[in-house]
Amino acid sequence: MLRRRIALAAGLAASVAPAVHAQAWPTKPIRWIVPFVPGGGTDTVSRLMAEQMGRVLGQQILVDNKGGAGGNIGTVEIARAAPDGYTMGLISVASHAINPVLYAKLPYDPDKDLVAVSLLASLANLLTVTLSLPATTMPELIALLKKDPGKYSFASSGLGTTLHLSGELLKKMAGVDMLHVPYKGAGAAFQDVISGQVHMIFSNAPSALSQARGGKVRGIAVTSPTRFKAAPEYPTIGETLPGYAATSWYGLGMPSGTPEPIVARVEAVVTEVLRRPDMQARWFEMGLDMPPLGRKGLKEFVAAERAVWGPLVRESGARVE
Repeated sequence: MLRRRIALAAGLAASVAPAVHAQAWPTKPIRWIVPFVPGGGTDTVSRLMAEQMGRVLGQQILVDNKGGAGGNIGTVEIARAAPDGYTMGLISVASHAINPVLYAKLPYDPDKDLVAVSLLASLANLLTVTLSLPATTMPELIALLKKDPGKYSFASSGLGTTLHLSGELLKKMAGVDMLHVPYKGAGAAFQDVISGQVHMIFSNAPSALSQARGGKVRGIAVTSPTRFKAAPEYPTIGETLPGYAATSWYGLGMPSGTPEPIVARVEAVVTEVLRRPDMQARWFEMGLDMPPLGRKGLKEFVAAERAVWGPLVRESGARVE
């Protein structure tokens, strides 16, 4: 009888431990890893979310940029961190849909090593060109590229990124030839387009819209199936090339094994923050769409994204050994 009571007490203690852990959490600052260099849309969204979530949780969330290897370096840090709720980070179309096909040996398993907590934003790229390029519309740009095959270049933040693959899709559908110039980050790539060293770039909306509206580059068209609500002046590439669409997304992930009560708390805080009118207005300003929030349907969403990007990566010939 005594042994049974001891076993029952031990089982009860084990069952309530996660709940107690969650109630105490967080008691110190939290680290938010961004698997990309500062200056792009991933950085902007991460810092806004970290600030607002930190206020709700009552603890500072410190953003740590760990760029490199197409996002793999930072993603591995998220995956291998202690699953105690004090490390989280940005996941994206790169970590969950593109890199599993692009890299011969991926240093993490997106389905086993990470918990996908919620989507944060979905977005398209804005195709912008250097001001000296003699094209102001998509038909004019395609005509220019066809006239001088291989003469013009497009920058990207790296091989196999959505910035790169958006260009590859244009090449395929328009039957044009452009030189791909990969950089280690979107910020440096964009600066070389502004200066005219590279002719064009497909860049995430949060960073591209301000530059285009500020007159530093010329916006041509967006890669989404429909026009930006925040920037309806830009047509879609699909209006010239029916069927063209290349969109991206950002999400929040945590190390696999993080206690369920903590994951549920983070999920709830993300939803609370992104349902605020001020945050929705900020997303609208930056040309971001608000996707369905939380874990529900996320597995199916990622599967659909892999079905879109996987074939495009293979057809582009991009491969990292």
